[in-house]
Amino acid sequence: MAEIGQDIERAKKLLESGHLVAIPTETVYGLAGNALNPDAVAKIFQTKKRPTFDPLIVHTDELSKVHQFVKEVPEQLKVLADKFWPGPLTLLLKRKSLVPDLVTSGLETVAVRIPKHPLTKALLASLDFPLAAPSANPFGYISPTQASHVNAQLGYQIPYILDGGPCEVGLESTIVGLENGQVTVYRLGGLDIQEIEEVVGDVQVMAHSSSNPKSPGMLKSHYAPSKPFVLGDVEILSAAYSRRGDRFAVLTFTKVLPNVPAELQRQLSRSGDPAEAAKKLFAAMRALDTLDVSVILSELLPDKGLGRAINDRLKRAAAN
Repeated sequence: MAEIGQDIERAKKLLESGHLVAIPTETVYGLAGNALNPDAVAKIFQTKKRPTFDPLIVHTDELSKVHQFVKEVPEQLKVLADKFWPGPLTLLLKRKSLVPDLVTSGLETVAVRIPKHPLTKALLASLDFPLAAPSANPFGYISPTQASHVNAQLGYQIPYILDGGPCEVGLESTIVGLENGQVTVYRLGGLDIQEIEEVVGDVQVMAHSSSNPKSPGMLKSHYAPSKPFVLGDVEILSAAYSRRGDRFAVLTFTKVLPNVPAELQRQLSRSGDPAEAAKKLFAAMRALDTLDVSVILSELLPDKGLGRAINDRLKRAAAN
């Protein structure tokens, strides 16, 4: 398994040598490699078993460095960077030729983010190259929000996990770009659309793509546990599965089902707080996926604010 620690210098040397390192961010843990080294980028795709048509996000630690590998930051997007970086915002920008085609899946745009986590910010500040870093999990599975999640699934393939503790936000970043001059959200995430609209006005939300996505995180089926994942009214669903004699687990927003054993339930927020639910979502899905059950039942949250981003993940987990 991988070594786990907080040694930034060790992580730096591994990355400079072309190896991959798992890094913490405020959203989820990332599987990082030198974004300007095609061999390191290829290792990311190989390790995750990620299709090469799904582009990666490039991470750095300050806006001045972003200009080294993008052609421009349009004013409509710069105001968002000024407001929300570092943080759970990714911008889709026109790239320079310095960025390998493999990073962008051949697209003329590159997804860029400045993460907020202090360990990773310090690591990025020490490097003379940006990091490509999708979530540190096998492609399509639940994103990791703790170092142990990474180690359980990829620890035998990577040398080091930089341990920054549990992720503060727990949902991937919100991806924003321009589509025909209109500010467009390509992926719902940890930054609420309402906060974005308070800065730039109304935005449009791009539909998912089953192939050739325009940005990372647009595939219809994603973030899924290994067991069947069914969305709906959990009280009706649990009654139906009980009649069939199936053993099931339940994921709820605030509810506790009296007829389901406590160990087979995960409640995301007793108080109904979407931010708490976002932080707990992926860990709860992982925990239920380890249980001796044949199916996981889940309900949607109120479809507003962060609830909308959480629902996006739940729907994609159930897409198969």
